[in-house]
Amino acid sequence: MVNLKKYNGVLRYFGLILTFFLIFSCAERKYYVTKIEAKDFGVTNKYNSDEAIDSFIKPYREHIDTELNTPVSYAPETLDKSGKHQTTIGNLLADVTLQKGNAIFSTRENKQLDICLLNNGGIRSIIPKGNVTLKTAFEIMPFENTAIVVALKGEQILEMLKLFITENKPHPLAGIQFTISKSNQPINIQIQDKPLDTNKIYYVITSDYLSNGGDKMDFFKKGIEKYDINYKLRNILIDYFKETKTITSTRDQRIILE
Repeated sequence: MVNLKKYNGVLRYFGLILTFFLIFSCAERKYYVTKIEAKDFGVTNKYNSDEAIDSFIKPYREHIDTELNTPVSYAPETLDKSGKHQTTIGNLLADVTLQKGNAIFSTRENKQLDICLLNNGGIRSIIPKGNVTLKTAFEIMPFENTAIVVALKGEQILEMLKLFITENKPHPLAGIQFTISKSNQPINIQIQDKPLDTNKIYYVITSDYLSNGGDKMDFFKKGIEKYDINYKLRNILIDYFKETKTITSTRDQRIILE
């Protein structure tokens, strides 16, 4: 004869065990990282010689090479970075950036640019005498810097010129002229052919790198306002090349020694 009481007790315990099992099996599991492994995969010649990859890339590479090496302008002389306070290529880049940047800034903000300041170290090549191509622009400006307009007070313009004198580097300048006195102070400062007004706000176009205080240009961080005109410095140069048959640099005196 079957002992039903004992049998029902077994079923009850079995039910409890099964319930606990279902609860814990459905609970959210937490996983932890216990070990991280890494392995280097070197790029060897077998990847470079892969005919399938090369044949796939070849038409794109040839198209880019053709476009980059097609002459778009002409330089009657070489423009480079030689010079103590000014350079031929620096004057050109500053003038072009000020001109083309102002076309966008004045339209968007209904304001006029006053000054352009770039850094000498950002110019990585020359404009050689002869045909000028788009590749030339990439060689001169290989970085992805964009044009930024910073609103500066007149006192920050003074800081700018004092740093210019202290650094003694031919940073590209446009829209401004000044004299370095015998005591190494900026005097006779003219901005857009008008004397510097320390109470006025001036709009200076520069690179995003400098606008954040790069190359010790901390005065940019004191700017009242910044405007990103969404125009790469390299693209400014490319557009200028495409629009200009003969490339020349202005040789006016922007920095004068007393």
